[in-house]
Amino acid sequence: MLDTITIDGLKVAYETSGKGRPLILMHGWGCDHTTVASVAATASATHTVYSLDLPGFGQSDEPAEPWTPERYALMLRSFVERLGLEKPALAGHSYGGRVAIVYASMWADEVDRVVLIDAAGVKPRRHLSYYIKVYSFKAWKWMLRLTLGRRRAEERIERERARRGSADYRAASPVMRATMSVSVNDDLCRFMPSIKAPTLLMWGETDTATPLRDAHIMERLIPDSGLVIMPGAGHYSFLDSPARFAAVLSSFLSSK
Repeated sequence: MLDTITIDGLKVAYETSGKGRPLILMHGWGCDHTTVASVAATASATHTVYSLDLPGFGQSDEPAEPWTPERYALMLRSFVERLGLEKPALAGHSYGGRVAIVYASMWADEVDRVVLIDAAGVKPRRHLSYYIKVYSFKAWKWMLRLTLGRRRAEERIERERARRGSADYRAASPVMRATMSVSVNDDLCRFMPSIKAPTLLMWGETDTATPLRDAHIMERLIPDSGLVIMPGAGHYSFLDSPARFAAVLSSFLSSK
């Protein structure tokens, strides 16, 4: 049974489980709280888990305009204050990791510990072919606006973006597509050195969405962090290696 809370005019849905110190759990892009249900089940042995549907996903309302990771962190701050949660732990998979990174940096003294699971936040390494494609697309957009006019050109451009984009991009609404574009190009490395809470990085060895390179960068930048690699697991390491994942997470959450 989901509970809801209204924050800045948006309904935010969340599920509560377990008993103990608070832990806020955030899913990845295109998912909802049910995707990380196994993580919630493990964490609920030691914590009261608040598993959110981030705005724009699941049963939560979609923002009226594109949100940055910082804007999601501000929403999370309101959630913490409204529920009176004292020094919560944070856990985030993929995009939820972005929100956890920003929050744990901005309110560094008010976070107990952090779990980043195949987390996003490091800007992807770009090759020359990427920049050629990007600037060719920008030139094409400029010519289209010149020949068709702004309204017709924007309709054509949006159709082309949807055709070229990833499955997640194509499935999203225009607002969430813009949110995704802003987020992917936002390198959160600047936030990482400010995180004070003990941080566990849990990563799939064969993750291609947020490659192991990102995990090593985070481990280097986050002061009190340690990396555990799940052999043979991909981007959903908690599903690919459930027993090992649960054992490591339980040990971290129960430590003093």
